[in-house]
Amino acid sequence: MSTLKGNAVVAQSGGPTAVINSSACGVIEETLRQREVIGNLYGANNGILGIVQEDLFDLGAESADAIALLRATPASAIGSCRFKLGDLGKDHANYDRVLAVFAAHNIRYFFYIGGNDSMDTADKVNRLATQQGYELRVMGIAKTIDNDLKGTDHCPGYGSVAKYLATCVMEAGRDTEAMYTVDPITITEAMGRTTGWIAAATGLAKRAPGEAPNLIYVPEITFDMDRFVADVLDVHRRLGRCFVVVSEGVKNAAGKYISDLAKADPAKTKKDMFGHQQLGGGASYLAEVVMAKTDLKARYNKLDTCQRNAIHFASKTDSDEAYRSGQEAVRQALAGTTGQMVNLVRVSQRPYRCEPGLVELSEVANGVHALPREFMDDAGTGITDAMRDYAGPLIQGEVPIRIAPDGLPVFTRLQRKPIARRLPAFAGKHA
Repeated sequence: MSTLKGNAVVAQSGGPTAVINSSACGVIEETLRQREVIGNLYGANNGILGIVQEDLFDLGAESADAIALLRATPASAIGSCRFKLGDLGKDHANYDRVLAVFAAHNIRYFFYIGGNDSMDTADKVNRLATQQGYELRVMGIAKTIDNDLKGTDHCPGYGSVAKYLATCVMEAGRDTEAMYTVDPITITEAMGRTTGWIAAATGLAKRAPGEAPNLIYVPEITFDMDRFVADVLDVHRRLGRCFVVVSEGVKNAAGKYISDLAKADPAKTKKDMFGHQQLGGGASYLAEVVMAKTDLKARYNKLDTCQRNAIHFASKTDSDEAYRSGQEAVRQALAGTTGQMVNLVRVSQRPYRCEPGLVELSEVANGVHALPREFMDDAGTGITDAMRDYAGPLIQGEVPIRIAPDGLPVFTRLQRKPIARRLPAFAGKHA
């Protein structure tokens, strides 16, 4: 295949992770080493939305130090969004606009870092470019704390949230042990809309019987309120305390989110651009249930976005794999690959070793990789050795953090030198 010369754009989408910027760093540093093929590298402010709005900036103008510091910076430094281009047939104008922006700036390489919906977007852009004869290399780079993408052993972002939340459970569990005569029940809410990977990872904190978490509830196993109360009472009877972790996405037999049961009108629950219901509040509701149905006092913890952004205790393994995924996306694109997502293939368990591979974007798009039932024990409230073997290697090591004289971390802030617009403002639906 002949060398494709042109410019490149990298974008981030969806909820941030502690290592999404490591993937961006891998893309940027590898691309800047290929200037004889890729002339300019642009960042898209706020993901695909920035491309539609032709809101681009020059990543090549950033200092090497600012780029390197991405690996120790939380959130999405390029800028994220939850914007849906829509159906490729019905919302053709949005996709045509993307290709028009690419053509106007001679963009021939598109690197998109995101989750299920982002891979769907990348897949559609790739298909449209092929249909219209616009030579473009489209590469997806996996990102999600939920660990629910198909076609990969695990997702960059998961190891860090697993390490952070398991540690939080260890710490809060010791608090409950110390204060059990006053606060005997603690319920911690874990992110996880459809899968229980994050909640299950907190089970790594339990090194000995009686340690937190005592009970874990995941979306893959139907939640029964009476069973839950009985479980809490049983653990309390044995230990004098009980520490619970519950996924935000757990549902009862009727298919209702537990967090919705406390709402006067669940139908009014807000949804994002992708139609995903905004969850949260399950832990606080369950704490109220415990206090209403027993004579026990219950507290709850909801770490919310702290879970996904906690760079100060991110996994080095996770960060390194995220960086390599970004590098591999560039190398594959330069070799002629398009329409693929860089995945992670576990080639060895002891010693642990994962290598980057490829999976079709269409295979990943909008699919869900659920937590296997064998990763939870027979009762469905604790993890098995299989889960420990799977998740344990992913939380190893810590990301080095630069500390300022004031004692707090130093995070990079990109200068975002804007690229002049060459097209009229988009008149279609884009916000």
